[in-house]
Amino acid sequence: EVQFVESGGGLVQAGGSLRLSCVASGFTDDDYAIGWFRQAPGKGPEGVSCISLTDGRTHYAPSVKGRFTISSDNAKNAVYLQMNNLKPEDTAVYYCAAQLHTDWILGPASTTDFRAWGQGTQVTVSS
Repeated sequence: EVQFVESGGGLVQAGGSLRLSCVASGFTDDDYAIGWFRQAPGKGPEGVSCISLTDGRTHYAPSVKGRFTISSDNAKNAVYLQMNNLKPEDTAVYYCAAQLHTDWILGPASTTDFRAWGQGTQVTVSS
């Protein structure tokens, strides 16, 4: 059974930073990528970033590229999302998720685009 434990959300002013953490377990296929999608109130999900479990390649949605950095610690089965220069439009619930690396959606998505995801952590950016 795939499981995620997320942490690190909170309230921050515009221009500030937050770091999200996700500990993932239960994967048996190295072709997966772990990452994050977010969902703002009244909007659909948006794939934000992912990192390949196979070779560590990283990918970002255009809306966050240059501001967010994803990384992993394989020894801890952990994935991190460092979010800098946060904007009010980054306000959303952020979900740690898994999908085959080749099928990861960056940008507008649906929850059915992801194989599994966690309970989510709230990120609120005030202006």
